[in-house]
Amino acid sequence: MKKINFALAVLLSIAACTQNKPSQTTENEKETAAQTEAADSINPQTKQENMKEVQAYLKECGAFFIATTDGDQPHVRAFGVSEIINNRLYIMTGKVKDVYKQMAANGKFEICALKQSGSEWMRVTGTLVNDDDLAVKEEFLNRNESLKSMYKADDDNMAVLYITNGTARFCSFSGAERKVNF
Repeated sequence: MKKINFALAVLLSIAACTQNKPSQTTENEKETAAQTEAADSINPQTKQENMKEVQAYLKECGAFFIATTDGDQPHVRAFGVSEIINNRLYIMTGKVKDVYKQMAANGKFEICALKQSGSEWMRVTGTLVNDDDLAVKEEFLNRNESLKSMYKADDDNMAVLYITNGTARFCSFSGAERKVNF
């Protein structure tokens, strides 16, 4: 019950943060610019190491939650797969789903991944970019065989999206927040 309450609190805080208020838009634009500058200023090797750390965390958590918006209404959904392909961190969904339509309209997102302990979590922000490269889709499916029953690389439904200007915040109840850019 404690984990469920915590997860709900995290999801509600994400939803509150995604509301589109005029004063927040300016702050969001500043944050995006700062993330872009921070991501551009790190060396490629560090960027790759940070990306690998983020993906390892997502895989350890299993399911993670992604927040998108539809106008001024936040939406949060569970996801379960991510892959690093061609030095990019990807997630995947179907183009017929509302979540894809929301991502296409506004690529800004936030992910929250909670470890089994319930006392450590990671928040990831950035922008999602659709990639229609058939080779990337095929590689994603080869690494996630269970998805092959639902998607085909060339079915015009499978969407693979990569994160740009990524920032991950590693948080816990017992320690200071640590932030990495990728």
